Amino acid sequence: MIQFLRTFFDQTINGLVIGNIYALTAVGLALIFGVGNLINFAHGSVYMIGAYVGWVCVTQWHTPLPIAFLAVIIVCGLLGLLIERLGLRSLQNSARIAPLLATIGISFMLDQTTQLVFSPNPQSFPSPLPTTRYWIGGVSIGATDLLIAATGLSLAAILFFFLRYTKLGWALRATAQDREAAQQMGVDVNAVNQTAFALASILGGIAGMLVGIYFQTVYPTMSFQAGLKGFAANLLGGLGNIPGAVLGGLLLGLIESYGVAIFGATYRNLFAFVILIAILVIRPAGLFTKKRQLPPEPLTGTFTPNNKLVRIPPWLVGLGIALAGLLPFVIQSPYVLQILTNAWLLGMVALSVTLVTGTAGQTSLGQAGFMAIGAYTSALLTLRLNWPFELALPVAGVLSAVLGTLLVLPAFRLRAHYVAIATIGIGEIVSQVILNWDNLTNGAMGLTNIPAPTFFGPPVFLPREIYWYSLGLLLAAALIQWRLLRSALGRTWRAIREDDVAAQAYGINLNRYKALAFAVSAFVAGLSGAFTAHMYTYINNETFTNTTSTLALTMSILGGMGNILGAVVGALALTGLPEVFRGLVDYRYLIYGLALVLLIRFRPQGLLGTE
Repeated sequence: MIQFLRTFFDQTINGLVIGNIYALTAVGLALIFGVGNLINFAHGSVYMIGAYVGWVCVTQWHTPLPIAFLAVIIVCGLLGLLIERLGLRSLQNSARIAPLLATIGISFMLDQTTQLVFSPNPQSFPSPLPTTRYWIGGVSIGATDLLIAATGLSLAAILFFFLRYTKLGWALRATAQDREAAQQMGVDVNAVNQTAFALASILGGIAGMLVGIYFQTVYPTMSFQAGLKGFAANLLGGLGNIPGAVLGGLLLGLIESYGVAIFGATYRNLFAFVILIAILVIRPAGLFTKKRQLPPEPLTGTFTPNNKLVRIPPWLVGLGIALAGLLPFVIQSPYVLQILTNAWLLGMVALSVTLVTGTAGQTSLGQAGFMAIGAYTSALLTLRLNWPFELALPVAGVLSAVLGTLLVLPAFRLRAHYVAIATIGIGEIVSQVILNWDNLTNGAMGLTNIPAPTFFGPPVFLPREIYWYSLGLLLAAALIQWRLLRSALGRTWRAIREDDVAAQAYGINLNRYKALAFAVSAFVAGLSGAFTAHMYTYINNETFTNTTSTLALTMSILGGMGNILGAVVGALALTGLPEVFRGLVDYRYLIYGLALVLLIRFRPQGLLGTE
């Protein structure tokens, strides 16, 4: 019993310590959402930048810890100002989805720049504090624990004083309460926005540095997990609610700490994602705020009123298909054919995005989860049940459609930012289940020796055969989607996208038609994932990541949201161009992020226009 109590108190202390860090991240997100009504997906990247700035100061320059904190404050504060001024201010009058997508592109750019500068490998961050631990009432507390607690409490007190007793703090609170009224009273809302971004970035950067010291390591991909945990903590307390964000962070830290003690460290990230979805479904307004009406659905398919659809003559489309089919007779390079094969498979994922997001108006950032379901389904059916590939492939697509729709089903009552967050969480839940279900998926080791694709005959190994197979799947998916969009179902989806309230008033069952859109989308993404698994003969939980989901969204926007041909053109452009300019291969994700930001700013309707 004594040992149990000691373990319980130790986990409580650990939970409160890590909860302090989650609270700092969540408060930053709450500030930005409260002032700008924006979910800032770049916040996790700023957190990661803060961790690296602290690492450089402490381990490379050997500066005292207070100087390292000051450097983090300066760098992250300036970074927040730049994000607001250069990346988001010009989108203030755009559709709600535009700045949200821009922050995703900014996150891509920051993450890739960090990898180019410091390499993708984790970096050791030895703690600059004494390793001595203090025993208080049978509970062990270290110097790092005390530092994190003191930093969290101090920053909370400073922020409270700033918001309560300074004119700029009053302006920030007034803008958060009613932006238009504050502007009419003479408040410079642009200055308030910059202040919110600077403060949020400082808090996020300090949180990143504290995490680096606590876990004694920093790495570029820490940004994504941190961002989602910040969202989870923020949602627990209520978006835009600063005291709620603090409580949500502490509660999330405790839940995670107790969960790790019971189930093991591999489940650490799963708790945050499950909590995120549960709160979105049960009480999207948060546990510590009064229930309020959700914001309106964004017009995801129409970023700009000046949309001009580029009409491509059918004969030209047919000619392009014929040339694509004949290409392997002209190009013999296996490398080039592999690049084009990847483009066709990613084109299928872009098609799935352009259907559910561009046509039906439901912002989906979890397509990688659907791909993973399809990949593991087909791989397991062929490996363990000896099913033929020709049968396993469509079954994988159907199961992706069924499971994908069931997973997203609770999010159908959500709107605006909430849908994007929910689909990201669902994608990560799929990844975490794959990681931890060892008996079925082989965990982190993945599945090996997956049979090569077949087409009612011997295995397909030659690059040109794989090329034709993937091209055929893409054309089949495009044809099915083309038929759907020109049917009554397609018109219903577009009606929901443009005005879901009016659509419901006309008797349209929103949940039913959203489910159909996600089912078709997940089916196509599942087919792509399944073929990819058999093509490479190996998959694990990191084969299909959130990067794939964001890349597919970028391809869809580049071609034109809701535009079938545009999705294929976008996939071909973003897959092929970095290979054409071989020196840019290492910069591909930086290019993807920059392309997304520039598209949202200057050509939101895409190359071929939005349908």
